[in-house]
Amino acid sequence: MPRDLTAVPPTRSVPDYGVSPAVALPRVRAFADALVLRRTVRDFSDRPIPDGVLREALRAAASAPSGANRQPWRFVVVTDADLKRRLRVAAEAEEQVFYERRAPEEWLAALAPLGTDASKPFLETAPAVIVVFEVHRGPRSPRPYYVKESVGIAVGFLLAALHQAGLATLTHTPSPLRFLNELLDRPPEERGNLIIPVGYPADGARVPDIDRKPLDEVAVWR
Repeated sequence: MPRDLTAVPPTRSVPDYGVSPAVALPRVRAFADALVLRRTVRDFSDRPIPDGVLREALRAAASAPSGANRQPWRFVVVTDADLKRRLRVAAEAEEQVFYERRAPEEWLAALAPLGTDASKPFLETAPAVIVVFEVHRGPRSPRPYYVKESVGIAVGFLLAALHQAGLATLTHTPSPLRFLNELLDRPPEERGNLIIPVGYPADGARVPDIDRKPLDEVAVWR
């Protein structure tokens, strides 16, 4: 029987957005002030993450909007030491090929100020690594829409939540990411999107001294 496209879907009340004008600016300013301090960290301590923090950060990520509400994401949290070691070995193998053969000189020049190379010890030293997968159409998942956009928004929520908890993160994207399915026992309809080590910076950790573009350079008011 064909679906009735004129049927009105069930609804519920809009959540409370009742923030007074006097509170709105200080609240968003405090949030922005916190986020602009975030930096990508590559040197992690093995200090454990407090219980429940990752779950709550993932709950925030999973609340993100998505195309047709398909929620096309899967977050695999890796804390097992042996599995993190194998993840590092596999990722470094891909990165070695990238730096030696795949990356054009222009790309390598752009990476130079960041001091990156094929070595990825953070995949092993961080107490947790969150591997993000895109969920495409499969036996147990319907066709998704705007997958990369949806997953990107969810990852943004996740990074913000982890930063609010005082945790450092790194967005790592070895390419290709097909090795993740076998390593983490994921079905073929799930495709690797991003690897995020999570934890506290190591003592004495340093980050590149780089700046963000001025707001007036990236925002246009009409």
